[in-house]
Amino acid sequence: MENKKLGFGLMRLPSLNPNDPSDIDMEETKKMVDTFLERGFTYFDTAWMYCGFKSENAAKEALVDRHPRDSYTLATKLHAGFLQNKEDRDRIFNEQLEKTGVTYFDYYLLHDINTHSIETYNALDCFNWIQDKKEKGLVKHIGFSYHDGPELLDKVLTEHPEFEFVQLQINYLDWDSAGVQSRECYEVATKHHKSVIVMEPVKGGTLAKVPESVEKMFKNYAPEASIPSWAIRFAADHQNVWLVLSGMSNMEQVLDNTEFMSDFKPLNEEEMNLIERAVAEINSTIAIPCTGCSYCTDGCPMKINIPKYFSLYNADLQEVEEKGWTPQGEYYSNLTKTFGKASECIGCGQCEAVCPQHLHIIEGLSEVAKHFEQ
Repeated sequence: MENKKLGFGLMRLPSLNPNDPSDIDMEETKKMVDTFLERGFTYFDTAWMYCGFKSENAAKEALVDRHPRDSYTLATKLHAGFLQNKEDRDRIFNEQLEKTGVTYFDYYLLHDINTHSIETYNALDCFNWIQDKKEKGLVKHIGFSYHDGPELLDKVLTEHPEFEFVQLQINYLDWDSAGVQSRECYEVATKHHKSVIVMEPVKGGTLAKVPESVEKMFKNYAPEASIPSWAIRFAADHQNVWLVLSGMSNMEQVLDNTEFMSDFKPLNEEEMNLIERAVAEINSTIAIPCTGCSYCTDGCPMKINIPKYFSLYNADLQEVEEKGWTPQGEYYSNLTKTFGKASECIGCGQCEAVCPQHLHIIEGLSEVAKHFEQ
C-alpha cells in the first residue's frame, strides 16, 4: 500500500457557489490535484454522493483524464442508502466506472457500515458481491468505512476476514470519546491485523479552528506549524495507520498538508503532552460535563445510554458551523437501535440520584433529544 501517509479526500472540493457543492471550481481543483501528485502523493478518495454526486465526475476531469493511470490510486464507495435491490449494486458500480473514467478501482469500500446499514449489506449479499469484484480484477483492494462502536466492528471483521483495511474516524478529540470510541475501534482493527485509513482527522475543520488558548499553546511551541497539522500528525502517528485522508478544499490546505507530510515526523513526548492539554482545554468548555462513569445507566428503566449520548451531544456542539453534515447524529441513531432514545426518558430521577457530578441529567436528555431527534 501507500508509502506516504496522506490521501486527498475529494469530499469538500472548492466550489464556485458556497450554497452548491456540486458547482465545483474545476480549474482550482486541477491545480490542487497536480500539486498533490507533483509532491509525491498518489491516493485519491471519492464516493457516489460527494459534492452533490459530482465528485466522481471531478475525479475524471481533474485526475483520470490528465494523468497516467499508474501515477495515482483511486478509491470510491458503495453506500447502502442508495440500494433498493441487488441490481442496484452493479448499476451504481458501472456508473462509477463511467463517471470516473477508469476500468478498475484501486480501492473500493462498502460505505459506512453500522448497525442499520449492515442489514442492507447482508440482505443484498454485498459482502460476496464486493469480493467478486476483486476476483474479477475490477477492484484491487477491498475495505469498508465505519461509524459505530467496537463491538460491531469486531463482529464484522471476524465474519469477514477478506477485508484488507478499515476506514475509521480518528482525531485527538474523538480518540477517547465515549460516543465515537476511536481508540477502541482502532484497537479492534489492529487486533484483526487490518490496516487503518483515517477519515475526519481534523473533524471537518473543527480542529483547524481551536479555542484561542489552544492555538496559542500550539503556536508557542511551533510557530511555523499550522493548527490542522497537529491533528493530522496525531492521526498519522499511530503505527497501524497507513493513510490519513484530508478533505482539502483549497490550495493553501494542499500546500500545507503536503509540506509537513512529505517527510512525516512522529510526535515526540512533549508534543503528545501538548495535545493532551489541548483536549482537556477544549473539553473544559463542553455543554454537559459528564465524566462517563456510567453510574446512571445501571438502573435506568428505559435503558438509555446517558454517557454516550452526552458525549455525542458535546462533540456535535464543538463542530464548526460551516462543516455542514456531522457524524454524531449517525452515531446517535446507531446507538438507539440498542438503547432507549433520549426522548424516552420518563423523568424518574434515579440517574440524578446516583450521579457523582450532580448533573441535571433529565434536562440534559431533553436537550439531546431536541438536538438529534428533530
